[in-house]
Formats: sequence, C-alpha cells, structure tokens
Amino acid sequence: MRVGRILAVHDFPEARTPAWKLTIDFGEEIGVKRSAARITHYSREELEGTRVVAVVNFPPRQIGPFFSEVLVLGALDDDLGVVLLRPDKDAAVGSRIA
Repeated sequence: MRVGRILAVHDFPEARTPAWKLTIDFGEEIGVKRSAARITHYSREELEGTRVVAVVNFPPRQIGPFFSEVLVLGALDDDLGVVLLRPDKDAAVGSRIA
C-alpha cells in the first residue's frame, strides 16, 4: 500500500455502477497509475489534488473498456458508501503504509 496524489478525475459513463476514473501519482518508484473508483459522492474538485491510500501490487483489472491498475482504499459506510482512507498530514507521494 502506498500514498498517492490524485492528478485527474474523469467521468466513467461506461461503468455499471457510478464511478470516477482516477489518474494517481505514486512518485518516481511506481509512477502514475489509473484506477476506477466508486466514490461518486466526492466531487471532482474534492478529489483532484488529494492524497489517498491504494494497493499498488494487484494485477490490472478490466472494468468495461478501462483497465484499473490500483485499488484505492476506503471504509464502507451505510449512508455514504465508500469513505476514502487518507493520510491526515501531507505524507510524501509514494510513501509505504506501515
């Protein structure tokens, strides 16, 4: 698991359930990866630039026409859906989760 920063958020109209397509920077060692995330109760503006925690060593998974390369982590909430797991300080992009 690593800390990444969301660089871009794009619509994903082909997804069966509402989702965003995210472009996430994980630093020099891992680079930029993409993810499909069902976190649509967050606005594009809330997500762009924010740090997230993601699993980076899963094989890519095809979701419709899109390949999701990392799994962004969140807690399941009955009312909100997925609530993102994020560092509460500005942890360096690419930092390992201990």
